[in-house]
Amino acid sequence: MSDPAAPPGDDAPMRLPPRTTPTWEVELLISGVAVFAMLQLPGWLDDRIFALEPRFNELWGDPILMLYVYLKCTALILAVTFSMHLLLRAQWIAMVGMHSIYPGGIRWDKLRMGVVQRSLEIRRHGSADAAIERVDNRATIVFAVGVMMASMFLMISVLVTALFAVSLAIATFTGATADAGDLLLACLAITLLPLLAASLVDRYRGDRLRERGFARRALSALFGLYARIGLTQKSANPIFSLLASHGGERRAVALTTFVTLVIGVAVALSFAYQKAPASLGNYDLFPRFADGSRTLDSAHYDDQRNPARDPPVPFIASMIATGPYLRLVVPYDPQHDAIALRDRCPSVASTTGDARAAAALDCLQRLRAVSLDGSPLPALQFELGADARTDRPALVALIDVRALSAGRHELRLARAAETRNEVPGAAGGNGAEASTWRIAFWR
Repeated sequence: MSDPAAPPGDDAPMRLPPRTTPTWEVELLISGVAVFAMLQLPGWLDDRIFALEPRFNELWGDPILMLYVYLKCTALILAVTFSMHLLLRAQWIAMVGMHSIYPGGIRWDKLRMGVVQRSLEIRRHGSADAAIERVDNRATIVFAVGVMMASMFLMISVLVTALFAVSLAIATFTGATADAGDLLLACLAITLLPLLAASLVDRYRGDRLRERGFARRALSALFGLYARIGLTQKSANPIFSLLASHGGERRAVALTTFVTLVIGVAVALSFAYQKAPASLGNYDLFPRFADGSRTLDSAHYDDQRNPARDPPVPFIASMIATGPYLRLVVPYDPQHDAIALRDRCPSVASTTGDARAAAALDCLQRLRAVSLDGSPLPALQFELGADARTDRPALVALIDVRALSAGRHELRLARAAETRNEVPGAAGGNGAEASTWRIAFWR
């Protein structure tokens, strides 16, 4: 806020206030350009996570989801704060412009209000320059807070990515079967606990340490290491330090915590809604059957499904079967099928080459038992193929439907195990029917 004061004269109202933030033009440029990109980035991230999620098993799934959450939080924070900044800057520009039209400021005696209220409003408003400066400062603070929090989430994203790489390397070289999320949390704790312990010692015992003693030098070296990689508060968040030192650290922490919680909840709700769109709305009384009977799921029909959003479930070409054969495509789902292959067919992992491929195909053939109108199809053979609209591997089978009568028919396929301890096709809480896919079609 170092713009030179306007010299006195008749053209003083035509100049910017003397304490105008010198970066206001750059702020407007960055916000104006970036806000449109930030508004589109969340949708792009949604498309990427829904495209990537079906391609990876449980080892990769949780870390990728965690990275998606942090990146989407970054995009939403920038979109919201840059939009607010543009509105505040527009208000500031309007106030500066109106002050040039009415240099005398507000004529309080012309406003209909009582003596007490008028006195309060005059005191709160202050001079025209003070009011304009408040809006100017508020806009800059909103801009700075957005950049600060986005930088924080980006730093966390980089840290999570690096630690995930370490976790994956540990799991690969040691043959550990622990969940990648647990390994990631363990690496995160190992990385941050020394910093937390050093901060507590420095805060409560630092003044008692000898100037050139080993403990003081060790703390200094540790803080220097974390500062170089950007994990200390002062080096990673100078904007936060400015806000905390002038506005109160508790208020700054409360603000960042509140914004983080709000954005995090928004991301979680958005992801949950995209996973289950019917969860939004008053559909409690709409009939639903636990076993999926009498239910037409668009994800099971290629001409109706959304390959960018629907889960990798079996599908046929259309609800109306017109040809002599019905093409059934069963996408390979690493999160569930890999578990089933390891648990139900352990011999697959002990073979290589064509023998392994044949063993895996035979196992998937047994796991994906198919029936038509309640009659098993033991002679049905799956071929190796792909989902043409997502380029993901899939099993493909052609079912002879020439002898079927006109009317409704139903395919049923056994599901793979949802967890390591679940037996495919076993009766769950809703009975054996809940462990099958049901695809209705008409001739």
